[in-house]
Amino acid sequence: MATRLLLLADTHLPRRARDLPEEVWQAVDEADLVVHAGDWVEVDLLDRLEARARRLVGVVGNNDHGVLRQRLPEVARAEVDGVRLGVVHETGAAAGRERRMSELHTGLDVLVFGHSHIPWDTTTDSGLRLLNPGSPTDRRRQPHCTFMTATARDGAIHDVVLHRLPPRT
Repeated sequence: MATRLLLLADTHLPRRARDLPEEVWQAVDEADLVVHAGDWVEVDLLDRLEARARRLVGVVGNNDHGVLRQRLPEVARAEVDGVRLGVVHETGAAAGRERRMSELHTGLDVLVFGHSHIPWDTTTDSGLRLLNPGSPTDRRRQPHCTFMTATARDGAIHDVVLHRLPPRT
């Protein structure tokens, strides 16, 4: 048995887009767990994801204020099919990220993060997998808006896929 994961971050609704792309909503419907690594901006998306997702784990980002800060933690942890999952918005500069995150987030198998809008997939010397899904609504200096899917099974993360979204019209 495996748990299907959808990894999101930096949605910035409604500042960067009016809504999530349809491909992302389809992935929400297919996922067993939706993970959001912050920068929601408006509480409406949190409400809609809570209503639509089978399960949701999320954190606040640096652009989240008010009700979002009241309802969401800065760091979240969950166990998913034996995978010890952590979620945080910011991890600091790319240089030294693996070492810093291994020291700060001991006891995790996977840490999902956001903030940079830059997709990231590395594994630290301690075995911690670092995943940043990018942003489905604000590509910044990246060629595409993105999100990730993965599966958790038997205590390990598998099938990590970075999905590139078509340009918005």
